[in-house]
Amino acid sequence: MRTAKDYETQNRVFVLDKHHRPLMPCHPARARELLRKGKAVVHKLYPFTIRLKDKTGGATGPLRLKIDPGSKTTGLAIIRESDGYILWAADLHHKQFVTVNKDGKPVTVVGKRASLRRSRRSRKTRYRPRRINNRRRSEGWLPPTVRAKADCVLGWVEKLLRLCPITAISIETARFDTQKLQNPEISGVEYQQGTLFGYEVREYLLAKYGRECQYCHGKSKDPVLEIDHIVPRSRGGSDRVSNLTLACRTCNLDKGNKTAEEYGHPEVQAEAKKPLKDAAHVNAARWYIWERLKAISSASGLELEMGTGGRTKHNRTIQGLPKAHYLDAACVGASTPELKNTYIKPLEIRAVGRGNRRMARVDAYGFPKGHRSRKKVHFGFQTGDIVKAIVTKGKYSGVYKGTVAVRASGYFDIKDVHGKVIVQGINYKYMRLLQRADGYTYAI
Repeated sequence: MRTAKDYETQNRVFVLDKHHRPLMPCHPARARELLRKGKAVVHKLYPFTIRLKDKTGGATGPLRLKIDPGSKTTGLAIIRESDGYILWAADLHHKQFVTVNKDGKPVTVVGKRASLRRSRRSRKTRYRPRRINNRRRSEGWLPPTVRAKADCVLGWVEKLLRLCPITAISIETARFDTQKLQNPEISGVEYQQGTLFGYEVREYLLAKYGRECQYCHGKSKDPVLEIDHIVPRSRGGSDRVSNLTLACRTCNLDKGNKTAEEYGHPEVQAEAKKPLKDAAHVNAARWYIWERLKAISSASGLELEMGTGGRTKHNRTIQGLPKAHYLDAACVGASTPELKNTYIKPLEIRAVGRGNRRMARVDAYGFPKGHRSRKKVHFGFQTGDIVKAIVTKGKYSGVYKGTVAVRASGYFDIKDVHGKVIVQGINYKYMRLLQRADGYTYAI
């Protein structure tokens, strides 16, 4: 039976003792009381952390950090293992290295930067052999964009270990168990022969085909999607993933005992044989994270657990939980208990970086119009700092909170979490620093 505690929506507050050692997270009301009585001070605004003035040490219970890495968003959750209570949750939105060129087509920022670098090299050293042909990739190499997202997750793991007495970590290391997908007859692991295999296949197909019928592409308006054999089993078709696709119930019944080609869709067969590239990239990043976590674990004595996407979906489905990144994280691994406090509102963390390395500002046509400022800090503030401005007079009078964009003149802009300007031209004297720029924006 659910109690009032199961419907709490606020994250617990991280607590440090006076020597900056992590203690058990406390309820926000308890944190407010400690701050009001002067027994604690605010150590960090995001994620909110207090530091006790007089206490050292204290009892800590077993806490498990659960991670569901993703290409765009990674789910994070801290679970109290004794009762499955979700103490803290966050959705970590990764930086997307894609921009739009003048023709409106998406272009990767890394590719654009590489082309500029190579063109400059070819101009300045025209007779020198191509450097890229005389290099080999080191073991464990990842594409820079994939590596950046993986390092972002690892950075947050290290931050949370400094703020919370975590004793175990669970991570989803493979979105799909490709060995089981190709050969479901493999034995030796119990869940491979049960309902979980269906979850592995279904999750793979849903991700690959974008949750859409491959025959009518949604024209039938039938919301029920089923796994369809491209070559029916009655005609010798196998259960291999290369022979499976997604079909709505209407098309599946209409197709009957025909092959996809006989049904008028030869392109479905060709598409089924293509690999899932995005999943391969994400899986590579997850194994990179896993190897780094093993090093952290051996140094600090943490327990490590790995899980697959099928196991995560299985755990979430049997508990009747909605699809959400932080809930996916909470359901990672076989250790998942019955979860409590699933209505918690996660902290939204968005990676925005710490600026760029452009040497000049350019106009709409790409021509330089001003040199890069040599100073990064102006009047004690730098772009990306979280500030609170209390303007007492003028047409902009009011209270504003957000990230600041600095100018040498001392009149700054304040932006919201999405980069939209809230107010322009506020003098720095009205502003109070809340937290230094760390490459992220935060929203609750």
